Amino acid sequence: MSVLVVIECDKGEVKKSSLEVATYASQVAQQLGTTATAVAVGEATEENLAKLGEQGISKVLYDAEPRLKDFVNGAYTKLIATAAEQESAQVLVLANSNIGAAVGSRLSIRLKASLATNAVELPRTDGGQFVVKRGAFSGKALADVALTTDRKIIAVKKNSIEAQHEAGKTAPVEKFSANLTDADFADAPKQVVMQDQAGGVLLPEADKVVSGGRGMKGAENWNLIEDLAKALGAATACSKPVSDVDWRPHHEHVGQTGITISPNLYIACGISGAIQHLAGVNSSKVIVVINKDPEAPFFKAADYGIVGDVFDVLPKLTQAVKELG
Repeated sequence: MSVLVVIECDKGEVKKSSLEVATYASQVAQQLGTTATAVAVGEATEENLAKLGEQGISKVLYDAEPRLKDFVNGAYTKLIATAAEQESAQVLVLANSNIGAAVGSRLSIRLKASLATNAVELPRTDGGQFVVKRGAFSGKALADVALTTDRKIIAVKKNSIEAQHEAGKTAPVEKFSANLTDADFADAPKQVVMQDQAGGVLLPEADKVVSGGRGMKGAENWNLIEDLAKALGAATACSKPVSDVDWRPHHEHVGQTGITISPNLYIACGISGAIQHLAGVNSSKVIVVINKDPEAPFFKAADYGIVGDVFDVLPKLTQAVKELG
């Protein structure tokens, strides 16, 4: 029962979430007494792909088709499915990312595989079963899902497993072709616009996030959010009301109707903590809330709370971070 893991790359670099799923896949392979092979999608370099050996990957397949630089659902699905067939993979692992969510369901149908999304720990394989624990109800509950088909697909929640690094270990990178045609790229976007975050950290991949709400009182005050984010090496985000009034771009909106994130640190500044916002951030490992209203609902979900005016607290917090270096 071989294992295939999907590695997402951008601008030549392997995404952090893919380092996590590479580790997850290699540990699943160890459970099953086999090895883990990776198939890379996006723009990659052989040097960085070879470093996946540090996460326990035995070899990496890479199709250098230039049109695969940007996400195309049909082409990515065919590429991964072709790799799964070539490697006789019975278990597929991918990140529970925008790409993973899009291709996971297609792969499930194409490969006649059962699919478990939002996985939070390694599967249980004792007693002939294959049971995956996954987050449910916007992260408020956990569910055990038994995958009973011959092929199984697991989409792993970000930050649910720590990427391992066995320094100096490399994996061979093999040329691979899925024989893609123009028809496979029929659903390619006409134009791809990359949205940059403050400090150059992409929100879906961010380990730390600094977010602002209506308590920031206007777009002209967002430099306070950006200064703290830059000091921490964090991405910036906002609540839905903020993006609705165009204080911030919509791609920074986190919540039930925006992006769902699970960073190690989430700092909420001037956000009341409505249930719709919490649904997008409650998987964060540590939540820090800054609000001058001691009755703000967000404090109930916070690991740490600061009752104070964001305009007083943020400059002092930023300065303290800088002093710590």
